[in-house]
Amino acid sequence: MERSEGRPEPGSSRRVFTVPNGISFLRIALIPMFFGLIVDVDTTTAGLVLFGLVIATDWVDGTIARRTGQVSELGKVLDPVADRLAIAAGIMALVLRGVFPLWAAIAILARDVLVLLVGSYVLARHHIRLDVRWIGKVATFSLMVAIPAISWGALDLPLGAAGTTIGWVSFVIGIVEYYAAAFAYAQDARRALRTAS
Repeated sequence: MERSEGRPEPGSSRRVFTVPNGISFLRIALIPMFFGLIVDVDTTTAGLVLFGLVIATDWVDGTIARRTGQVSELGKVLDPVADRLAIAAGIMALVLRGVFPLWAAIAILARDVLVLLVGSYVLARHHIRLDVRWIGKVATFSLMVAIPAISWGALDLPLGAAGTTIGWVSFVIGIVEYYAAAFAYAQDARRALRTAS
């Protein structure tokens, strides 16, 4: 479950200016906007909606890339980076606003830092990038549902009680999967280092 960065994989290219990459860049560009909206008491709801839209479009760039033959090496890195940055910024903004628990934010962000450090170490040492695992994608989706839903309920917005219930159920499922995926990535990294040495 690893691949070399030395050359593009079959079906991918080194192109930078593609529609999927443009969508990923747009998602990243919107991060400061929804962050500012969320932390402002008067615009929190608008910021939460924008945050939800940014993380909900996670699948768009990858789907377009595959269906139009625009899969690129940059896109394979940019897509997950956009996801991680958006989630981290959204969580921090919601914690600052007081509508998402700090302990839950730490549980999510600590895992992301751990995976980032492991992945960066493997890439820097042996120029190998670990594949994104299916369980990691499912976990990310669960948390993408959980974070705005919990915050929606905390803001006492329409259907807030339902949002709270859905949010915490998704959080429990997502956080278990998140750490299971982290363990799997650690195993992938160990095998990659053993193979490369």
